Amino acid sequence: MSRRRAGAVVALAVAAPLAAGVVYAVRSDPTSATTPTSGISTGTAEVTRGTLTQSIQIDGILAYTGTYAVSYQGSPGVLTAASRPGTTIGRGGILFRVSDAPVRLLLGAVPVYRDFGPGMTDGPDVRQLETNLVAMGFDPDHRMTVDRHFSAATAAAIRRWERAWGRQAYDRTGRLHQGQIVFLPTPLRVTALPLQVGAAMAPGATALTGTSTSRAVVGQLDTGARGRVRVGDQVKVSPPDSDPIPGRVTAIGQAATAPADSSSLDGPQQPDAATVPVTISVRLPRGFTLDEAPVTVEVTTSSRPDVLLLPIAALLARPGGGYQVRLVGGGVVPVEPGSFDETSGQVEIVGGLVEGQSVEVPAS
Repeated sequence: MSRRRAGAVVALAVAAPLAAGVVYAVRSDPTSATTPTSGISTGTAEVTRGTLTQSIQIDGILAYTGTYAVSYQGSPGVLTAASRPGTTIGRGGILFRVSDAPVRLLLGAVPVYRDFGPGMTDGPDVRQLETNLVAMGFDPDHRMTVDRHFSAATAAAIRRWERAWGRQAYDRTGRLHQGQIVFLPTPLRVTALPLQVGAAMAPGATALTGTSTSRAVVGQLDTGARGRVRVGDQVKVSPPDSDPIPGRVTAIGQAATAPADSSSLDGPQQPDAATVPVTISVRLPRGFTLDEAPVTVEVTTSSRPDVLLLPIAALLARPGGGYQVRLVGGGVVPVEPGSFDETSGQVEIVGGLVEGQSVEVPAS
């Protein structure tokens, strides 16, 4: 990933017309303001009125958000089964088995830290458990109040869940041991198995790792452009070989990171090499299957309506500084550029031209 790409377009574009214009200018006669350009193929462009947008481009990767390490909190045993990498585990699904006893996933931010059963003290973990039991349909008569208190209705809902596991009536306890469930904030997409089946499992051992099932773009934003991008900004995300899709900036990191090769023994660290992570939510089209795909994110940072516009390539370096353009039919005119948009290749013209005039541009 290019660590320098996500810079402010204004800064990048200022150099662009100079580089393009110099080649064009030096091949024309610098002593004549009226002689048409010779020796170079040219086209024409008309001065138009429209909206100039400025944007920042960020290189990113389309990936799954969040990383989770799933630990076992039950009695010592042997890992007898585990979900394969790539498997998605939802609420109530089996993550792995220890000594053939399944460990199931429930959704919630509070980790499991004790057993559940009648007589336990109130707590947020009880509310979390009851929320899951209701979501899975094990309180069909709505007798359970979702709160911090473990009630008889809570135990009854657990017994219904145990029946769904295939347990006989005499084996249904209405209790859950700490090692039977794991709370995670989201459904889990398994990515790796740190232990092989057959390994010893002790309390606290990591049985598997994974991510959420939500897709997002994760990119690196130059710190110099940090103030121009905000959480909530609407963006365009361009995957490879696909039309742009809309997205929204959901998080911008605070800690800056410099690439390992941004400094050397020959000089100090480059001041603009540091970046901060930026996360962008996207709604992918149906059937989109690319994982870890590189994408380009375009963030519109400003918009200037009703301005005169001209292709950046029409600008020529003016002797003594500044810019000029060559009119169709001959003659050069000094112009004053305003804002640049390198993405569209347009520049705002503040002075020197009027709408409808035609100027020469290098032929593409």
